[in-house]
Amino acid sequence: MQLLDFLISPAFAQATPQGQGSPMSLLVMMGLMFVVFYFFLIRPQSKRAKEHRAMLSALSKGDEVVTAGGLAGRVDELGDAFVTVEIAQGVKVKVQKHAVTAVLPKGTLKSA
Repeated sequence: MQLLDFLISPAFAQATPQGQGSPMSLLVMMGLMFVVFYFFLIRPQSKRAKEHRAMLSALSKGDEVVTAGGLAGRVDELGDAFVTVEIAQGVKVKVQKHAVTAVLPKGTLKSA
């Protein structure tokens, strides 16, 4: 009796491996994983992007907005790619249109 016979039984070591399974089960599993990724990752992200595009297209002069940098102000001018936001009396900053993250209800800035 050798040392390996003590650790691994000879009958178990000589057993032939069982079948791998059908290739169809692999395709079904990959398809299931794609469906899970679609519903948990891809679909919600595209929905948020669509809502953001709709918010930016509805943006108008006088709207109160918050930018990605945390600046809150009133829209003074609108361009194709940039928006001028008045953050205080006479203080205007120009930010990219995509940096606008939220449109606030009217009167929010006066109450703050």
